[in-house]
Amino acid sequence: WRAASPGSVSLLLKPESPVKQIEKRDSVLTSKQQIDRLLRPGASYFNLNPFEVLQIDPDATDDELKKRFRALSILVHPDKNQDDPDRAQKAFEAVDKAYKLLLDPEQKKRALDVIHAGKEYVEHMVKEKRKQLKKEGKPQDVEEDDPELFKQAVYKQTMKLFAELEIKRKEREAKDMHERKRAREEEIEAAEKAKREREWQKNFEETRDGRVDSWRNFQAKGKSKEKKNRSFLKPPKVKMEQRE
Repeated sequence: WRAASPGSVSLLLKPESPVKQIEKRDSVLTSKQQIDRLLRPGASYFNLNPFEVLQIDPDATDDELKKRFRALSILVHPDKNQDDPDRAQKAFEAVDKAYKLLLDPEQKKRALDVIHAGKEYVEHMVKEKRKQLKKEGKPQDVEEDDPELFKQAVYKQTMKLFAELEIKRKEREAKDMHERKRAREEEIEAAEKAKREREWQKNFEETRDGRVDSWRNFQAKGKSKEKKNRSFLKPPKVKMEQRE
């Protein structure tokens, strides 16, 4: 037996990365627990954060992301949860959606921007708390000095930002839908109006000759009647008086 060198000891005692810690923590979760986590109340907003869905560190590599997706998707797959296939399907869809989003560089960047914004906001609030405590002459210790509480604060703020962005997205979507509907209604109304005008014009053209003939007949009858009336309205002849 040979004692390990200092270098090998430090290598053996090297702390696990956050990704490894998360994977180790989640390895004890059962399929049912993962499904419950992904479908818990408020999941429609909790699951907006793809890193939270997959429970993987934002700094994880593509290989780590792929490995995590594969393990989690197998765990919640409907085939593995035949006693609750409907909920398993919804959980699997949430995992699949998160994974595909993180495969898109642009979508992944947006998610990372939200997470970084959440962290920066908490850091700013911590600084403001310290300033206020210093101003009041009090110790500048804050609860976020505890790494776990700081992490929780960042988590809450990040979820809030994701939720706000989703609400704004839905509002824009509803507005766009309303505008498209209004534009479509105006388009239909314009088409119906144009159709009515074409039908009126067509009817006008088709009945023109009939109207002209009717007018001519009316005028002819009027002249004939006038002529006839004149013959009946001749003044009586005045008889000459005979002288006695």
